[in-house]
Amino acid sequence: MWYAYHMATIKEVAERAGVAPITVSRVVNNSGYVSKATRERVEAAAAELEYVPNMLARSLRFNRTDTLALILTDITNPFWTTVARGAEDASSNHGFNLILCNTDEQDTKQEQYVTVLLRKRVDGFLYVPTNRSPDLLKTIQAQKIPVVVLDRVIEGVAVDAVRAASEQGAYEAVKHLLELGHRDIAALTGPIQVTSATERISGYRRALREWQLTEHDERIIYGEFTVESGYAMAHQLLAANIDQRPTAFFAANNFIAIGALKALEENRLHVPKDLSIASFDDLPAWSVAPFLTASIQPAYELGYQATELLIKRIQHPATDGYQEIVLPTELVIRDSCQRR
Repeated sequence: MWYAYHMATIKEVAERAGVAPITVSRVVNNSGYVSKATRERVEAAAAELEYVPNMLARSLRFNRTDTLALILTDITNPFWTTVARGAEDASSNHGFNLILCNTDEQDTKQEQYVTVLLRKRVDGFLYVPTNRSPDLLKTIQAQKIPVVVLDRVIEGVAVDAVRAASEQGAYEAVKHLLELGHRDIAALTGPIQVTSATERISGYRRALREWQLTEHDERIIYGEFTVESGYAMAHQLLAANIDQRPTAFFAANNFIAIGALKALEENRLHVPKDLSIASFDDLPAWSVAPFLTASIQPAYELGYQATELLIKRIQHPATDGYQEIVLPTELVIRDSCQRR
């Protein structure tokens, strides 16, 4: 036998508490003065009746849904998992809910998510763009919805942004390899249309120039920020340089590094004895590569600070000027690199 579940109304809560419905509304929405005794009576009545406020009606009244959208590339990557946790903690602290979307670096998925989220009337976007185009960002801004760009750069548009120092972090990782005596270092990076991928190559090139070394384009490979791409890029470098392979790899993110390690293992090359490897981004201690030397971004802080900035824009929309927050990286030296 099925029973229909009755959802208590605001009127029923008011009758149980012996107050007017407007008083219940003030308690639920935390707006207007209500004495402590009356508030406690209303809260007790709401609990007894298992009253659930109508958040849709509230959002229409206050023009707020208390919902933020986080559009990132791949939550399976520990870096983005940690960014998302920082964003979630900051959202929760301010009473906001967080919607998570993965684009897999695909422009079409990104466009679909933005369209749907605009229809859902989210209050703000935490946005990791899949390319350099400002068009989608301008679409969001045209709806007067605050947005903070994470991790990457979009030129030609004024927008709040929070990212780590990709160029400097890559420079420090490659500099470490050079200080160990490596002079033939190959770089494996992400999509050329993604600014974090090209910034890390800029850091790689700067380090080589400081050591007055010739830059060879065949030592730089653009791919994807994935394990599969790292594996393929490493195989490509090893196959093309059988007689004179690089002595070190710089991997532009942690997943690329994992793929490269797998390719080296298949070629019976040992790290760091046969080839050293340094990465951008860290991996958890329980991962396959806890010994990896890496320039580490403060992922949690990145997500947390970006969300704090976004909520500030939501609560104070008239604030002038945009902010760009660039967080420093930290080079952590482990066992994947050795002196040449």
